[in-house]
Amino acid sequence: MNPNKKRLRRSMMFLNAQKPGLIKDPYIYKPDSIMLDLEDAVAMKEKDAARYSLFHALREIDYRGVERVVRINGLDSDMWVEDIRCAVAGGCDAIRIPKTETAAEVKMVERAVEQSEKEFGVEPGRVLIMAALESAKGVLHALDICESSDRLFGIALSGGDYTKDLQTTISGTGVEMMGARQHMIIAARAAGVQCFDTVYTNLDDMEGFRRDVETIHTMGFDGKSIINPRQIPIVHDIYTPKPKDIIFAEKVVKEIEEKSAQGIGVFTVDGKMIDIAFYDGAKRTIELAKASGVYKGDL
Repeated sequence: MNPNKKRLRRSMMFLNAQKPGLIKDPYIYKPDSIMLDLEDAVAMKEKDAARYSLFHALREIDYRGVERVVRINGLDSDMWVEDIRCAVAGGCDAIRIPKTETAAEVKMVERAVEQSEKEFGVEPGRVLIMAALESAKGVLHALDICESSDRLFGIALSGGDYTKDLQTTISGTGVEMMGARQHMIIAARAAGVQCFDTVYTNLDDMEGFRRDVETIHTMGFDGKSIINPRQIPIVHDIYTPKPKDIIFAEKVVKEIEEKSAQGIGVFTVDGKMIDIAFYDGAKRTIELAKASGVYKGDL
């Protein structure tokens, strides 16, 4: 399995691939991933120019460990195959499929990525895939999509198109997206892939943004799509384990390992009843702390 499939992806920042001023140094804001967009952000007459800009950015810019995902044009267009060839030849880390509704669409993209890896001498299996679900049909097919390819590292909700398909609008409360969010995170966890939430477009409401991120973090999402560097610190703050959480996780792991060796199944840690079911969660907290750069222990 590609070791990057499970990498840390708390924040994924959208950038117009056509604009050199945007894509030349986004690593200074320290997002976990950037989304270099060839689709909606680029006017139809500028698609070739955007590919040219994308290719040279991928080839020439050191993004200093930030993951480079390319959002291609829709599979109903005549542009997506060339988008993949350009992105793979440039050295992208992953391809994002817009408006995904079926597992067959993921397999189509998988074949195009495989062909491009062969064509440009890229290590087989290096380029990953993610799928954006933007319709009721796509959300209902979430599990099939999640299980469609070994290259697929995750799925993402696109709230604007999804709510339009539901014949409603984004309210700011999250009510209209709750069903999709819950369904997608369940499907992703069942398939063992990651799940990402949609963008929050009101940059004048940072408190609303924080509440939105806290909600999806509680639901189990792996990260949030963002549109502005100002949103990154909030996402990372919410998704990075706090010292008290790390300390408690360390205690849980240590106690479970010791008590299991003694044949003890249930015990207390800091007044809380603990058993083996808490082990994976505690280990996950520690791994997230390590990936976030805040863990100082040796577990």
